[in-house]
Amino acid sequence: MKPQRNRLALAAATLAFVLALVLPAFVSGYGIRILNLALISAIAVIGLNFAFGYAGLITLAQAGFVGCGAYLTAILSTALGLPPWLSIPAAVVGTTLISVTIGLPMLRLKGHYLALATLGFNVSFVIVATNWKSVMGGTDGISGIPSLTLAGWSAATDHRYYYVLWLALAAATWIAWRIRYSHIGLAMIAVRDDEIATGAASVGVTRIKVQAFALSAAYAGLAGALFAHMTNFVAPDDFALSHSIIYLAMLIIGGEGSILGAIAGAVIVTFMPELMRDLGQAYMIVFGGLMLLILIFLPKGLLSLAGMVGRRLRIAGR
Repeated sequence: MKPQRNRLALAAATLAFVLALVLPAFVSGYGIRILNLALISAIAVIGLNFAFGYAGLITLAQAGFVGCGAYLTAILSTALGLPPWLSIPAAVVGTTLISVTIGLPMLRLKGHYLALATLGFNVSFVIVATNWKSVMGGTDGISGIPSLTLAGWSAATDHRYYYVLWLALAAATWIAWRIRYSHIGLAMIAVRDDEIATGAASVGVTRIKVQAFALSAAYAGLAGALFAHMTNFVAPDDFALSHSIIYLAMLIIGGEGSILGAIAGAVIVTFMPELMRDLGQAYMIVFGGLMLLILIFLPKGLLSLAGMVGRRLRIAGR
């Protein structure tokens, strides 16, 4: 059975690769922009999966960390003149250091106390970005952020940037998969399932939580930096608390604890407003209703539905 699963996984990966290459030829310019936003969100949500899905940390700081990555690369590339291929990794490192700095004291909290603390960080980030006009541009934000260029090749158009984002998502997915099945990933899941027993086994619970929080922030920083070089502009409203809630909804809808679920949830929620545009303001009511139904009937997310169908097909084929 295992070789058959491996062949199916390889076939699915090959099909996804081919579809990803040819997709821009069949999508309009606006559609590509929405797809690019979905890919950026997917990177951020894969990161959130480390903290929320694996380690069980209820965090509402993800949009704040996306903002850290976006503003760091914006400042480095506009004020200091660093090229994007240097400012992006620098932004990821900077965001990770920020997360560790606030995470060391914050992650001693649990449950709703941690949720409130991370909420406070996200709100504080927006307040600082709004009022620190000399550095972060205030409500006007930072404009003139250069497009990504490398060796004379420019990703200034949405179609070209799509391939950059696709490669970034593929790399982020592969790294997340390797971490998930490493001793670090297994330790995160152990902390989530039974923190007391994990601590009794001489595992540094706080250290594991900080690692999960830092990985979550690193992915968010990458997503934010890529967002900044796509839009060439960042403003505080792009990283409001509501965006952290949306990232969390993406993960829950797709399936927490699942990398593919994180990607699926990001794509579905990003495209949902476009598919329901005719509903106007009623879209949020429909969205809330759908999320409630998923929580009731598919508590493990939409991706669990595919697993249920697969199991039934295997049973029927015996």
